[in-house]
Amino acid sequence: MRSLALAVILCSVLPLSHAACWFQQAEPGDGIKQCIDTKDGTLHAIGSMWRTSDCMDCSCLDNREMRCCDTYSTPTDFPCDCMLEFGQEACQYNVFKKSDRSIPCPIYDSAPHEYNMKV
Repeated sequence: MRSLALAVILCSVLPLSHAACWFQQAEPGDGIKQCIDTKDGTLHAIGSMWRTSDCMDCSCLDNREMRCCDTYSTPTDFPCDCMLEFGQEACQYNVFKKSDRSIPCPIYDSAPHEYNMKV
């Protein structure tokens, strides 16, 4: 049973290994008991999780710190006769033949999406 639990934990952590994340500290003494998403101004309850419109998975931690991580990585190495396109609804990049978009291409390497935000 312990082996199964360990396998589940490792499998759930593996997709996060290439994620780019950022944290935002709450302003001290502001009296708010929620996290404020600075992208869209929405309030989120402590302990809640949500996905933003720009494909970030966010959570509001107990100390009202907001943590957000990319849900995708950017393919950096694929055949030159292929092209890259971001699918906003699925929050992932698609790589396909330039001559025929119905033919997927292999991805040899990818990198975390770089997310720059002053916090």
